[in-house]
Amino acid sequence: MARKTPTRPLRGHPPPHAGEGRADHPSRLPPPRAGEGWGGGWRWRWLAVGTPAIVALVAGYFALPLPSLERSERLSTLVLARDGSILRGFLSADGKWRLPTTVDEVDPLYRRMLIATEDQRFASHFGVDPLAIGRAVVQFAEHGHAVSGASTLTMQAVRLLERRKRTLAAKIAESGEALALERRLDKDTILGIYLTLAPFGGNLEGVRAASLAYLGKEPAHLTPAEAALLVAIPRSPERLRPDRHPEAALKARDAVLRRMAAAGVISSETLAEATADPVPAMRVALPLTAPHLARMMRDGNPHDASVNTTIDPLLQRKVESLLRREAAGLDPQATYAAIVVDNRDRQIIAYAGNADFLSGARHGTIDMARAIRSPGSALKPFIYAMAFDRLIIHPETILEDQPRHFGDYAPGDFDGQFRGAITAREALQYSLNVPAVAVLDRLGPGKFTAALAAAGIRLKLPQPTGEPGLAIALGGDGISLLDLATLYVGLSHGGAVAPLLTKLGQGEGRTTAIFGPVAAWYVNDILIAAPPPPGMLPAEVKRSRQLAFKTGTSYGFRDAWAVGYDSEVTIAVWAGRPDGTPMPGITGRTTAAPLVFKIADLLGPATNPRPAPPPPGALLVAGRDLPPGLRRLDPGPAERTGRDVAGLKILYPPDGSIVEWHGEDVPLEATGGLGPLRWLADGRPLPPGKPRKELFWTPAGVGFARLTVIDTLGRSAHATVRLEP
Repeated sequence: MARKTPTRPLRGHPPPHAGEGRADHPSRLPPPRAGEGWGGGWRWRWLAVGTPAIVALVAGYFALPLPSLERSERLSTLVLARDGSILRGFLSADGKWRLPTTVDEVDPLYRRMLIATEDQRFASHFGVDPLAIGRAVVQFAEHGHAVSGASTLTMQAVRLLERRKRTLAAKIAESGEALALERRLDKDTILGIYLTLAPFGGNLEGVRAASLAYLGKEPAHLTPAEAALLVAIPRSPERLRPDRHPEAALKARDAVLRRMAAAGVISSETLAEATADPVPAMRVALPLTAPHLARMMRDGNPHDASVNTTIDPLLQRKVESLLRREAAGLDPQATYAAIVVDNRDRQIIAYAGNADFLSGARHGTIDMARAIRSPGSALKPFIYAMAFDRLIIHPETILEDQPRHFGDYAPGDFDGQFRGAITAREALQYSLNVPAVAVLDRLGPGKFTAALAAAGIRLKLPQPTGEPGLAIALGGDGISLLDLATLYVGLSHGGAVAPLLTKLGQGEGRTTAIFGPVAAWYVNDILIAAPPPPGMLPAEVKRSRQLAFKTGTSYGFRDAWAVGYDSEVTIAVWAGRPDGTPMPGITGRTTAAPLVFKIADLLGPATNPRPAPPPPGALLVAGRDLPPGLRRLDPGPAERTGRDVAGLKILYPPDGSIVEWHGEDVPLEATGGLGPLRWLADGRPLPPGKPRKELFWTPAGVGFARLTVIDTLGRSAHATVRLEP
């Protein structure tokens, strides 16, 4: 007897009449095996596959809990500019670039392509597609294994929320949870889960991360070729990564495009143009703008998936580019930091903590805008302002710029010269040291530091447990560029100091008046007429904005500062080496001040370029017309009593420090003591220095050295340092 040929098709081939009935319309069931009929093996396969699926669907709709959304909430933190653009992103806790994405944030063409490719009935089904499931069950029952999938976008979202092994049981569970998901969430939210979690190769998850990494753009506006590529990659994310497998990615993208053309989603002309486009061959670095501020904002808002800052992104990029160019003219290990503040609402609109974040030589990852450094003369305006406010002096008060002793402290001017009798206005404009110390002596260093502390600005003193000394007038303390900018913004607010704002919607902090509007106006009027930096004419300084400005240079030329401001903006700049080693020759006037005016040029002209008029109570008279008590400054307590205000102390190099040395001279600085001072290195006297207690020492070589400074009364201070190449 001839053997009867079974009618069951071979595994992997289509069943009979495959061209007559579409898979999503399974009206034709495959015939039973020969000899079995519908009551044999087919029945059990149908029961084995269909019954659990039906039970899971019913249970999913009525009983199963909502799948955990935790994974869709473990996102990369995004720090955003004021316009919503990304400044910097941070990896999620599990090391992924997983950016939150909503339906409205992706191109409509991409959405149409995605739904047409993955789930045509997404808008109408309840989480599972019965027609697709019927097709898949029939094929499984016929072949004994899965031939085609039936996953909806909702089921894929469930799978992305909770990773399972790809088994039939997992598929059934996903179907039930998809129904539960649809019963509790709307379609846009479900699609948003997919858009956020879909894999795109490597550590990229979600269409937004993929668009930024592969295309260098947000997914809101995509070309047809770009949209098709982003639809194709999640089907096999590692095999279709365009940065590693561009040919495979190209074929997969073109297949999507042809399918879209056949479905009428795109035209034949668009198909031809799109298939001619190449695919990207490498990943694009995600945005890295204002990296130091972004890190500070992330750390300060650890539970926020995104933080909207006050940063103006265009200005930020311009400032960063300017700092990188200017830093090229500095020592290879030196850098800049800059802050720009909108004075009207105290919002920081540009923040560069270092000229080059990626530079190892410049220690680019260190935020020098928050580093504590010696401000040099940059705090003098606030000493004068408090003295003006307390009627200790007036801008026309005569001060003496000559050698003087304040107890055992004998400061000198930066250039080693003295100008004799001079007005307070001129003393501040030319940043003379002795008059500033004399004013602080009358005001009281304790009162000065307490006033700043009341406004939230706490100076770092050499001896935190000791009393502040007169050396703080000349930089014998520490402050950050951020705090210094905060103080100068207060000058444009009539002496009222408040924290600067970095987060949109953040309420203004507590405001503290450290002096009044009249004193602030006096200082502004003085500094707006300060002599320009060397090589710059007054007309160049005022070419875009009429800025009042002040500079500062710390002991040993380690820090150069400049701050310029008007009623609208404050620009603060620092220059130096992050490791604190000296840079002989840099000063605030020559190194930092020119950068202030270049940043001012980026801002453009002021809305109201005219200086503010004098407020009520301002005394606009010549010195001879002042009340007798304001015509000349009387000596303060330290000058009268000879009290030891600061004590003899070696400021640089500090005791126990390690100094990087490459054969250059090392500056020596001391504070306090009755001059002139004598210096010794390993017991050998050094040549005398200038009256300002500073000189340069040429070490004999690397290793340890013992430094000693002695004043005329025989008091001494010591420091042991180590020189390393």
